Amino acid sequence: MSALLMPDSASASAAGSNRTTLGEHVLGQLLRLAPIAGLTDADTRTYGQVLMDSLADTAHRPLTLPPASLSFISDDHTPVEFSLAFTPDAAPTLRMLVEPGCASGDMAESGRVGLKVIREMADRWNFSTAQLDVLEDLLFPDAAEGPMALWYALDLRPGGIPGVKVYLNPSVDGPENAARTVREALYRLGHADAFAALPDGAGYPFIALDLGSWATPRARVYVKHPRMSADDAVTVSRTAPDLAEDQVRSFFRLAAESVPLPGRKAGESPRLLRRPALTCHAFTDRETASPSGFTLHIPVRDYVRDDEEALARATALLTHFGMDASALRRALAALTSRELTDGVGLIAYLALAHQQHRQPRVTVYLSSEAYAVRPPPSLPPRESSAP
Repeated sequence: MSALLMPDSASASAAGSNRTTLGEHVLGQLLRLAPIAGLTDADTRTYGQVLMDSLADTAHRPLTLPPASLSFISDDHTPVEFSLAFTPDAAPTLRMLVEPGCASGDMAESGRVGLKVIREMADRWNFSTAQLDVLEDLLFPDAAEGPMALWYALDLRPGGIPGVKVYLNPSVDGPENAARTVREALYRLGHADAFAALPDGAGYPFIALDLGSWATPRARVYVKHPRMSADDAVTVSRTAPDLAEDQVRSFFRLAAESVPLPGRKAGESPRLLRRPALTCHAFTDRETASPSGFTLHIPVRDYVRDDEEALARATALLTHFGMDASALRRALAALTSRELTDGVGLIAYLALAHQQHRQPRVTVYLSSEAYAVRPPPSLPPRESSAP
């Protein structure tokens, strides 16, 4: 992330870029994004207040200062990320991902801050934290390792009551112990045999829990997959019920395959050799070890020249899956006024999500770019493998 460019003043709040705080920056983005998802002014005020409360003193930190910590949420260390989840024939769902303990001095303190914020949300919206409580001693030790302790994500629903998700770090006792931690966490959550259903991978970056108002709350495990190909993606997705192979292949091809991927041999499927893909495996039924949901995440920012190309990929994906892509262009304009060709990473990930008995979703993850814009890389000429 060297040679990062500072955001232009037009993308900051009316206070002017020299005086803009982190809170003003991300709150302004939320206010401009909310109408795209059909949220009312009252909804937006509620969610904006929650965002500011979560950031606490960090919200008042000027953007002329460096980030309070090297938050793992985004490449420029902004502790907030937005995303839009698309389905056919519906307005997209706006989400925000936040690291409430981003200003803490260490991961143990960050975890304690995060737990406090989630319990305040539970009091506010009257939901249980029992699933989180059973993991507290496992995932919040006094000496915690890793790049994060607790993130939360809110599905910003009309009516001012969100869907709450928490993301936890299985590597708190070191990455070498992450598999053991994931197995124990699933056991405590009532999915005693679920670990055996997870695919092979290069690590477990997150455990995630649905809290609050969900029709079918999930426990989810993320797996990292270096050098993934479309064939690999299909193989990993076969644990998901009702997800067609051609949907996975189409998603992978449109999200990644038309970029020049080095190291490709004749007749071999292209592989992702830069930032690895992630898969997410959701468990809802305690009577079976099989996942009920599957998500494939492609870090598109590492496989395009700039955000204009990333937008073209996202648009092609949404169109292919019968979704309205116009909201995405409006969302990018709500986030920044910079030219899409001036940076890469505004669109960070593209994801195909499928939950049993539901339509597939395409989620586009959007960076806040409060602190910096990642410049476009130098890539060789395009080698198109997509029609």
